[in-house]
Amino acid sequence: MATTTALVNGHGNAEGHRPDPGLADLSLSSKTVHADDYLNKSRDVAPPLHVSTTFRYNRDPDQLKVHRGEDADEPYDGHVYSRYTAPNTTRFEAILSDILKGSALSYASGLSAFHAMLIFLNPKRIAIRDGYHGCHGVIGVHAKLTGLKKLDIDCPAEELQPGDIVHIETPLNPTGSAYNLKAYADKAHSRGAYLTVDSTFGPPPLQDPFLWGADIIMHSGTKYIGGHSDMLCGILVVNPARVKEGWWNKLFDERLFLGNVMGSMEGWLGVRSLRTLELRVERQSHSATKLVAWLNSALHSEKSDDGEARIVRDVLAKIEHASLQEQDIKDGWLLKQMSGGFGPVFSITMKEQNFARRLPSKLQLFHHATSLGGVDSLIEWRTMSDPGVDTRLLRVSIGVEGWKDLKNDLLQAFKALSEESQEESKR
Repeated sequence: MATTTALVNGHGNAEGHRPDPGLADLSLSSKTVHADDYLNKSRDVAPPLHVSTTFRYNRDPDQLKVHRGEDADEPYDGHVYSRYTAPNTTRFEAILSDILKGSALSYASGLSAFHAMLIFLNPKRIAIRDGYHGCHGVIGVHAKLTGLKKLDIDCPAEELQPGDIVHIETPLNPTGSAYNLKAYADKAHSRGAYLTVDSTFGPPPLQDPFLWGADIIMHSGTKYIGGHSDMLCGILVVNPARVKEGWWNKLFDERLFLGNVMGSMEGWLGVRSLRTLELRVERQSHSATKLVAWLNSALHSEKSDDGEARIVRDVLAKIEHASLQEQDIKDGWLLKQMSGGFGPVFSITMKEQNFARRLPSKLQLFHHATSLGGVDSLIEWRTMSDPGVDTRLLRVSIGVEGWKDLKNDLLQAFKALSEESQEESKR
């Protein structure tokens, strides 16, 4: 089901490998299950795991080709060495290229994908806001090597020059707040700069950054693409217009020498995970939005006899999530951009640092751990891994559990914190 713009193993789909074009109009879940059917050469229903790092050349000397990829009819299983391509990662990238509506490359981690993107575009300036601290660490490495200058993302457009990058993460880590992609695309392109979008917190079916002008989309596939907290993965997806300019081919060539390819085991896990992407993300986003609505209502309740609200107000100071951006929803861009839902991650800021430190230990259904996007709900006292955030802030990643169960768990934990605080104040 890969589209005509998608590239697999270095070239577009040759006629002999193109799946039934009638599949192109299927739903997201049908695509995640069937987009790699044309790569299935065996009778296995579940994709087999290939662990070999090297592959035999053709035994017929007349069929040997010195330069791979020169023939568009070269079979997709014509693998040579897994630093180039491998069966499991090829299937993974084929599905990604279809559902992300561009040409995808996989990498060993999200940061390795971001690193590869900076090497390829080699900007002199990058406009970015706070967001994920790991990307800022990579920028720091590039600044040491190339003199890359970091600008605030809301800097005047005149500070940008051709070839620079406006890099936006939306929804934002760790708050879950959303930002207007079209506005930043217009700003970047007006100066000959590029818009790169970290859409980790907004995977399909939540948003499609290409609709709003993204040149490259990045995902930490470790999160929602992987979805089970058991694989590291990074993804770059190139806008079809940029594919025609050779961007995908150059990124592919550079990946050979950077050596930051994803392993075959991770490729196999990625295919398994993509099969249920829509089911997981829709449920997680819906549950998160329900929980946010409950917390926000309780936080701003004026009913003196509302016991639940009183417990929430005793310990909670603030909650952030795209669903609470009332003005942006009223303006219309947010509902258009995030047409599939507001995302499964939100943040809560407690009234005291001690509340934030102790809350995770009171919860039964949330693991206190970093990362996000898995089927298990996670909560992290964010200062444990990001020293730049408010020490009262916790990042909440909602899994696939029942949202009412998660609500009850949060409520009992808030109550325990409130009662402990009251006891301590009496001493």
